Amino acid sequence: MAHTDDEGDDRLAAEGEVAVARLAIDSGDLTHAADHLADAILADPQLPELHEALAELCAAAGGPGKARELFPLDGEVYLGTVVCRAHVEAAAGDWDTAVALLASAIQYEPARPWAHTAWLAREDLPTLVDPDAVAQAAARAAGALPDPLPAELADTVRPFERFLRAVTDRHPEHPLLLAMASGLTRRFGATTRAVELAERAQRLAPGYLPAVMLGNALRADGRPEEALAVWEAELARAAPDEADSSGYLAVDVAELYGTLGRPAEGLPWLERVLAVDPDHPKAAPARHGLRHAVDGDAAHLLALADHHRDHPDHEYAQDLLERLSHREPWLGMVSGATEATVNVLHQVLGTSGTGRDTEIDCTASAVEPPSSVLAVQLALPRSTVTYRSVGEPDPRLPLTEPTTRIWAWDGTDPRPAVAAPAPAGAELLRATAEIVWPTVPAAYDHAVRLAGLPLDELLGALVHPPLPREDDLGRALLAHQPELWVRAVQAFACLGIAHHRTDQPWEGSERRRVLRDLLLGPEDWVVEAAGFALVAIGWTHPAARADIAELLRQRLHYSARASRSRVVTILRSYCALVLAAPWTDRADRDLARQLLAEADARDADDGGPTDPTDDPAGSTDEDGDSTDGDSTHDDSGSVEARPARPGLLRRLFRRS
Repeated sequence: MAHTDDEGDDRLAAEGEVAVARLAIDSGDLTHAADHLADAILADPQLPELHEALAELCAAAGGPGKARELFPLDGEVYLGTVVCRAHVEAAAGDWDTAVALLASAIQYEPARPWAHTAWLAREDLPTLVDPDAVAQAAARAAGALPDPLPAELADTVRPFERFLRAVTDRHPEHPLLLAMASGLTRRFGATTRAVELAERAQRLAPGYLPAVMLGNALRADGRPEEALAVWEAELARAAPDEADSSGYLAVDVAELYGTLGRPAEGLPWLERVLAVDPDHPKAAPARHGLRHAVDGDAAHLLALADHHRDHPDHEYAQDLLERLSHREPWLGMVSGATEATVNVLHQVLGTSGTGRDTEIDCTASAVEPPSSVLAVQLALPRSTVTYRSVGEPDPRLPLTEPTTRIWAWDGTDPRPAVAAPAPAGAELLRATAEIVWPTVPAAYDHAVRLAGLPLDELLGALVHPPLPREDDLGRALLAHQPELWVRAVQAFACLGIAHHRTDQPWEGSERRRVLRDLLLGPEDWVVEAAGFALVAIGWTHPAARADIAELLRQRLHYSARASRSRVVTILRSYCALVLAAPWTDRADRDLARQLLAEADARDADDGGPTDPTDDPAGSTDEDGDSTDGDSTHDDSGSVEARPARPGLLRRLFRRS
């Protein structure tokens, strides 16, 4: 197998450490030598010279038994020390300790080939170990491994699995060993064998642990109903003194009902746990998760965030919130754009030979959010966009008289009304903006690095977005969906505004004034960005929720009225924002759902929504025609963008 550059560097580092260790052995400084060997084994666990030097160290210490003292395991223990001690214990013939220490190394860093060692592959080793000790080692190693194992981890851990299989074959009547072996075997994808091992353990010693392992194996083997039966039988059998462990099993039962599409049937199991233990670290978060599965209401996701803020040690709430927010518009990623201008841009970018020097003249029938022009010019800077008319009500006008203006209009031609940020500020925002984030609070926290930017630079970035980062994602966005990057920059610039002068109380603060002006300003993607920042403040600062609800309401009702007479391209995305703020009035949330349902119905009549996550260009059908409004173009580069019929809004991201 060819070595990568990193592997070559690791080997050189290990060789250097071994050379220094041998000098220390020759000089009699064995403690110093042991430290260097511990460093070497982290760099390259399989280096032959390393193991030769370790044998030399044992000999110099008076044998492996005495060399143990050179690799102490008390206090704060270094991983390299643990692995070296495992090899020393093997040399001393203490196989149980050697296997246990090797399992600990796998637990803490499974990607390293700790198990690829000659002594673990000894044919007689299964006869030399205590099955109880091996079972405990297997539990330690498997507990930290993903299920199933990715191929690269399976390769590093496989020698340990082979050893465990051999020990299990030698002790087929040892229930603890069988149960633990089932867990590791399942992770390697051998689910049929995992079921057999767990079933045998359950027959030999019925109880909590075999039942848990059997249910896990059955679930992995595609037999979830059987897993439910096993777990529910165990919960019915469990004694009162097993309440702590049975609570976790009840959570598993409840969530398996959710996986089967029957979340309502899982909720009573969680209620039972919480009746006994109101502070159970998994049951309350799981209840929020199942309630979300029942009705899809973001109120349950907000409850998860509130729960984690009140109980920061309940990490399951955070894990579950991340899972349920994944790829959901505004909850876990920037929402897509629906403008006809953007769809034409997608068509052009999807055409062979298009480059940044490609020039198009795009004409749209009616004014669209001016930020869509930013997307066109980001990808094709020599291009122009022209609008023929202005809809009613006029989207260029703010809802209220603002003190913050970022756009100016020359007739139907938009232009930035603020200066670009300084290069350092633009670079900081470029490094901070993301199109996806784990959760709304995580996005808010991530943007704190922008708190020191002057307000005028954050405002400038809204209309002068920097180019995407020069990485694979950045290049893909620029080549296929530059509008997502523009929207990400705007979202994080507004989150930066949300962190501006947080020493000021929310009411009357400069950050509130500016975000309000942007939210109620001219119809643009910046409206959504400001709305997202306000929603993020509400998620993280409950005291501001009532005020934010009223601000969101004003924009929602205006957009609903406007959509009756003209296309409001931001309406679908804005409705998603309102639903991501479940503290808003029920009537407002109902209106947002109604508007989304109407858009869905129109989408269905017109052939269904597009989804740019399925097609990076995301805007053309098999014949190359726009699927979100039509366009015509000629060989000169002139393009005419025609919007879809009034009120037609596309769902750019399907709910998973």
